[in-house]
Amino acid sequence: MTRKMRNANLPKHRDWRGNQRRHSRADQYRSILGNGGRSAETADLGKMLSCAILYITMGLFSFSPKGRLGIDIGTSSIKIVELAKESNRFKLSNYGAFELDPGEDKMVSKLSNADIIGGIKQILSTTGMTARDAVASVPSFQTFSTTITMPQLSERELAKAIPFEARKYIPVPLTEVQLDWAVVNEKDVFLVAVPKEEVNRYREIMKGAGLDLRALELENFALIRSIVGNDLSPICILNVGGRSTSILIVENGFQRASHDYEIGGYEITSAIARSLGVNIKRAEEMKKSLGMRNISDNIIKEAVVSLINSMILEVNKTIQNYEDVKKSKIVKIFLVGGLANMPDILLYFSEKLGRTVSFGNPIARVVMPAGIDPLRLSLNLSFAVSIGLAMREI
Repeated sequence: MTRKMRNANLPKHRDWRGNQRRHSRADQYRSILGNGGRSAETADLGKMLSCAILYITMGLFSFSPKGRLGIDIGTSSIKIVELAKESNRFKLSNYGAFELDPGEDKMVSKLSNADIIGGIKQILSTTGMTARDAVASVPSFQTFSTTITMPQLSERELAKAIPFEARKYIPVPLTEVQLDWAVVNEKDVFLVAVPKEEVNRYREIMKGAGLDLRALELENFALIRSIVGNDLSPICILNVGGRSTSILIVENGFQRASHDYEIGGYEITSAIARSLGVNIKRAEEMKKSLGMRNISDNIIKEAVVSLINSMILEVNKTIQNYEDVKKSKIVKIFLVGGLANMPDILLYFSEKLGRTVSFGNPIARVVMPAGIDPLRLSLNLSFAVSIGLAMREI
């Protein structure tokens, strides 16, 4: 059962401007950025991005001035969700994605600002999204984060001590990063730093797309908000992206450990293509149709099993290490990301880990329009980060 918290017990936090705040665990980390700036040009993505928007719905709800965009600029796609909040409930207004062609050996985050702006504009224009307030995510691999132990200090003393302590853990000069922190409990403080160059880049991208960047935060925080909510139990989230996999341990609503693994859906698709001598597009189709089904004519299983077993090994090591050190048992494991679309992948992970693995279900916290149930699984697996971003209080 999800446990609720009283506002009186919400953790205190000082944002990067030095302002003290009190907020819910679902919103436990303030953004690295408060207000976005503007600048950049648009460009045609025809040679690099899929020619069609994936997963489009239009005009599901009338526009609300409270509408907000969650923008997930991932390794292989740009995903945007538009939510409106009415009567204290989030409602899905619209969503869309623009993906790199499966054969492109590129990452979206490595494209030029102009190309990314073009992709965002294409989604907005094709879907008819009307909200212009945006919350965007920074991939974990572009940031520095850790939990540190601090003596009991007053808020004022902690604010002075954190920058000095952070120098021991942040591998670059603090003048080059935007530093943020949150008090986890009486002794633990969570530190996060994002290069200022990346912060400025996001400001320029959002301005070029005609959006008001209201907040910028780590994608892991968005996952916690959309999947975990106010559940305080020890949880593992496995987010398998196009080029990398993020293994996240959450307890008491806070990130307690994370591990980024440089294998994602693209590597699995490539392994199928090499093994069977087919092109990337055909390999992707076979991955989504055959998956890990235990049938005699599953010709891709042998090609992908070693990569998937390696991924499972990393998950198991991360969980076991956390349980051994913290003496706390992980009670839930959630899987999200493109790999989760492979048939029987959930069963395979559960059998190999010896634990129950479930799909993440961020849509459970969102009011859905009638007739969209057939797309519920796709939204849950592929748009978990975007949904969490659009849920963020700003």
